[in-house]
Amino acid sequence: MTSGTEELAHLEMVGTIVHQLTKNASIEEIEKAGLGAYYTDHGVDVYPQSAAGAPFTAAYIAAKGDPIANLQEDLAAEQKARATYEKLIDLCRDNPDVVDPLRYLREREVVHFQRFGEALRGVQDKLAEKKFYMNNCK
Repeated sequence: MTSGTEELAHLEMVGTIVHQLTKNASIEEIEKAGLGAYYTDHGVDVYPQSAAGAPFTAAYIAAKGDPIANLQEDLAAEQKARATYEKLIDLCRDNPDVVDPLRYLREREVVHFQRFGEALRGVQDKLAEKKFYMNNCK
């Protein structure tokens, strides 16, 4: 699915922003920003984790083997990502070099939400169709 590939690109874009913002930071600046523990574990490398420090894991990927349940999970994930980008934009509002790509990423989450919604409607419509069985025996 192209959305999955694009989501990986989002991770790369956010990681690049973080790297660019921290690559020339002094140890004092890193500590003052509250990133001492992060620096201790990861240096200035990008390590995918939540704002609370929980590392990314595949356990976050919900897959139930049911297309409606899976699409509902996808819709929720897109809305959560959009909300996260909005909060990041609030935090970075004075830095247009950071805000502009975050706005772009937020808009892509909205588009993904719309596409998953279309897919969900398609699946629901297909499941609601009356079944027609034809016997063409002579």
